[in-house]
Amino acid sequence: MGGETQLRWTSAARTDTGLVRSNNEDMVLNRPERRMWAVADGMGGHAYGEVASRMTVEALDALPAGEPLQQAVAQARVCLIEVNGALVAEAAARQVPVIGTTLVLLLASGRSGACIWAGDSRIYLCRGGSLHQLTRDHNQFEELQARNHLSPAEASAWPGANMITRALGAATTVELDEIQVQISDGDIFLLCSDGLSNAVGQDAMFGALLGGDCAQAAEALIQLALAAGGRDNISVVVVRADDVEPDQTVLNPSL
Repeated sequence: MGGETQLRWTSAARTDTGLVRSNNEDMVLNRPERRMWAVADGMGGHAYGEVASRMTVEALDALPAGEPLQQAVAQARVCLIEVNGALVAEAAARQVPVIGTTLVLLLASGRSGACIWAGDSRIYLCRGGSLHQLTRDHNQFEELQARNHLSPAEASAWPGANMITRALGAATTVELDEIQVQISDGDIFLLCSDGLSNAVGQDAMFGALLGGDCAQAAEALIQLALAAGGRDNISVVVVRADDVEPDQTVLNPSL
């Protein structure tokens, strides 16, 4: 994606059923050679959540490679709108109310990146000695704080605070949020389902990422969520960008 070779990308992905659920409805996409990463979390409590997450990830994986960032973002948006329609049709064909999934998608080109999302899966950025959440959850908790000016404590006590307000397949139309970010040497991105973010605090996530090794960090994060009870499927993708010296060859290993 793009012709710049200023950054070397490495990444690792892990997904785990957890200790309570009988099947894993999460799917991950780990394509460092294409500068594309995603986590899709099939909506719990609905039939065929794993169908929704798989259809979404497979559609993204089939997109053309090597496009400039803005074109890649536009193609991803079209793809996800088409997936939304396919999921609504799939639910009707199977005679179930909803076949849906949350999604977070990270695309990069050169030193620019774009995050696209719907639902409460998240993307974090580890930079400068701290971990920042880049995405905003699409759930009642966030809506209550924004619309009703409630404190986090007041919003969390509200019935249905964790109910998702956006997801692919949840309605005939879907609104996708997007932010763009400039990428620096040593940046580490964490994409995760709520099986991690609901179980593990941000300080503990930051500690797992500090070593800078994507595979070790991904494994450590899964283990933290399992140690906290593993009540949901857990998925993580850890992505690192490093400057490349002028005389080095750029490699994009899929770890």
